[in-house]
Amino acid sequence: MLAAAGAQPAGAQLASLTLGTSSEGGGFILYGGAFADAVKWANPKIAVKTTPTRGSVENIPLLESGAIDLGLVFGEMAERIFNPKSGPPTALKVICTVYSSPGMFVVRADSRYRTIGDLKGRPVIWNARGSGLALQGRYVVEALGLDPDKDFEAIYTESMKDGPEMIIDGRASALWGAGSRWPGFVKVSSDPRGARFVTPDEDEIARIVGRHPFMRRLVVPARHYPRQPDPVVTVGSWSYVLARRDLDEATGYGLAAALHKIQRSGTSLGAQLAESGPKDTLTALPRPDALHPGVERYFREAGLTKLSGR
Repeated sequence: MLAAAGAQPAGAQLASLTLGTSSEGGGFILYGGAFADAVKWANPKIAVKTTPTRGSVENIPLLESGAIDLGLVFGEMAERIFNPKSGPPTALKVICTVYSSPGMFVVRADSRYRTIGDLKGRPVIWNARGSGLALQGRYVVEALGLDPDKDFEAIYTESMKDGPEMIIDGRASALWGAGSRWPGFVKVSSDPRGARFVTPDEDEIARIVGRHPFMRRLVVPARHYPRQPDPVVTVGSWSYVLARRDLDEATGYGLAAALHKIQRSGTSLGAQLAESGPKDTLTALPRPDALHPGVERYFREAGLTKLSGR
């Protein structure tokens, strides 16, 4: 699938890579397309082909088996494999951060729900069982002493497109979601009835971050979603582009150089990958030795490691 740079004639392709994304309705599928386009613009010798998957829950085993070269993985899923409670950490490597993933409940604006406590006993959609989104929601409410299956009427969907429709038509009270311009949030907040975001208060944020140090206090800027006039404060994590364990150093170096070039380009693609640059990647590493060797070499040679104090 890959060919070393030194074995190719001038002008030949450096690498042909497969990137696992998510199912339709997920933010990863949108980011994956932007990632592939950006790499092609910055370095035509690297071809990235996106492939739809069930998201993190499928991308991790596909990466571990070598069936795909790159995969998008949600922060909570990455935390589990890089810092497991038992056994060695994964051998997969970080190419870059994807974006921060502020986690929130969305409800209809005409509902009475304003706090997480208001949602107890109500039908709440956690997305697919075992997904990164469902795991993040579990981490959040369990840190507050709640059980997503016992303290709420838990709903798990097969498709991420189902959840927003269930909120809009009233079949469910709240939907947990996360990400940058997450399609589910866009769908609900674009409805004429509008949306409200339900998030932890400051005390609850402190409790969540205290229990899960890899999570951060995050702010969703005003007007990030339709009819969202004010900033929203919540918690979340960083998602990653991970590489299979044996992705060669030259390809990792080429990807890092291409991503850095696009980030500095001032183009719309650069804006879409604004959180995939060296500073965010180094700051949000799940562990110090998680960075791909080729990416680390590019950062070192470009004098970028000082961005995180590494």
